[in-house]
Amino acid sequence: MAQQDWGNGPTDVTALVDYQDGAIVSRTLVKERAGTVTAFAFDAGQALSEHTTPFDALLQVVDGLAQVVVGGTGHRLQAGQMMRLPANVPHSVTAERRCKLLLVMIRAQ
Repeated sequence: MAQQDWGNGPTDVTALVDYQDGAIVSRTLVKERAGTVTAFAFDAGQALSEHTTPFDALLQVVDGLAQVVVGGTGHRLQAGQMMRLPANVPHSVTAERRCKLLLVMIRAQ
């Protein structure tokens, strides 16, 4: 499936980034002073290791199933679910099945 152009009307969010075997693919959709919006496609088993960010973020699963650990507590998120990733709290993401995510980073404080 080819990546969908967006910004000129309704957009299928699951078409914004394609899966790639054995990889995590990302596409920055918005990059502004106040924050960013990034679409991710994780192949099954792929992970972002534990890290922190100085800003709050919202993570939404738009396809598949992800394990998100925030501050040592694990959460299984499926398509249609989202959660807040608080600033300065360690978090990680692992794809239990192939999954697509939207990450909204809020830089304004």
